[in-house]
Amino acid sequence: MKSVMKPLLKPLLKPVWTVVLLLLWPRPGTCSDSHDQVLSITPQTSEEAELLKNISTRFETALWQPVSAEFIQEQSAVHLFVPVNGSVAVKELLQRHTITHQVLLANAEELVEMQTRNDSTDPRSSTTFYERYHSLEDIYHWINRTSQDNPSSVKLLLLGSSYEKRPIYALKLSLNPRPEKKALWLDCGIHAREWISPAFCLWFVQYSLGFYGHNADITAVFDAVDVYVLPVLNPDGYRFTWTNNRMWRKNRSPTPDGRCVGVDLNRNFDANWCTEGASSSPCSEIYCGAFPESEPETQALANFLRLHKDQLLLYVSVHSYSQMLLFPYSCSREQAANHGELMEMVQEAAQKIRRYYRNNYKYGPGASTIYLAPGGSDDWAYNLGIKYSFTFELQDTGRYGFLLPPSHISKACNEALLGVKSIALRVIQRTGQNQD
Repeated sequence: MKSVMKPLLKPLLKPVWTVVLLLLWPRPGTCSDSHDQVLSITPQTSEEAELLKNISTRFETALWQPVSAEFIQEQSAVHLFVPVNGSVAVKELLQRHTITHQVLLANAEELVEMQTRNDSTDPRSSTTFYERYHSLEDIYHWINRTSQDNPSSVKLLLLGSSYEKRPIYALKLSLNPRPEKKALWLDCGIHAREWISPAFCLWFVQYSLGFYGHNADITAVFDAVDVYVLPVLNPDGYRFTWTNNRMWRKNRSPTPDGRCVGVDLNRNFDANWCTEGASSSPCSEIYCGAFPESEPETQALANFLRLHKDQLLLYVSVHSYSQMLLFPYSCSREQAANHGELMEMVQEAAQKIRRYYRNNYKYGPGASTIYLAPGGSDDWAYNLGIKYSFTFELQDTGRYGFLLPPSHISKACNEALLGVKSIALRVIQRTGQNQD
């Protein structure tokens, strides 16, 4: 841990715009540029912003934040992934234009090693199982084991399969046998590289099973409703991050021209599909797909929600990173019909997180809080009729980004758990589910 923490430098006195270049390409070496690095850059002009757009398209890079170069603008934070073989060229280009940079993380591959260390296939073999990241195979094992070990309260559901024919599983948690209950929905792992997201879905299930009857809030939730949990919506992409490319975002379906792979599943729903904020370019990280619900993963989720829309009171999709609690709309700048109600809920949740965990979460409609992002699952679910629809962006705000160390899992999941419980209880209260 010391080797990861040591390179952190003090921030600039007047930060205007931070760009993080993560250089991730494991290879041996002893010089400073032989390690994966994170550079912080502070462009001061529109010309420097344009240069960064150029860097993000000329080199083998992947934007972390924003997710597409079109969103790069002055006064806005940018995080950019660059393979180590582009390190020298990027630094020379920055020096040529007198743009200064800082090294924030000098050995990023150590973070990847920390994330994949001590993987276990037996969820009962260690008390720290939920404080580690797990491969797709391990998560599948956990899903089956959890349903088998809790036959009266956990039901295994097969929603469909991915492009590469991997199963898309959800668990239905029914901890109180009261009949004809409404339900809440929680999905994780729509973007492959956001490992803290599936980690939270596992955390939520084990917490619910372990603390029902002991924790007042979780007991109140499950006495009123059932909860569906989908741990990995993008299994092909998630597996690819473990085997080939840790920074992969999309699914793994080939694009029409054969040059690129993958669709951004959170741009593939029929909510202002492929308008401003998405891309029709197959090589883009925000490629919207050939048509709405073109991807089997998107179809699986949408079909299930359509079938159960009258039962579902709440939809929550879990992402990372940036610490935000968002609600519709992201696909347009229009206000949701119950904007005030949704704002009250995320504000209360953010206040509770700040009070208990001393961490700040931004909150508000997606479009105004971040940027336009059409085709998202939360907007689509809202338009379907699930009037309490949210997206959570978990830890952190950029220090580690998608490489959040395992030591941070517990706090990140507890923060998200508090947010989910807070909003769920408000939804239950306002829909009258706690009157029985």
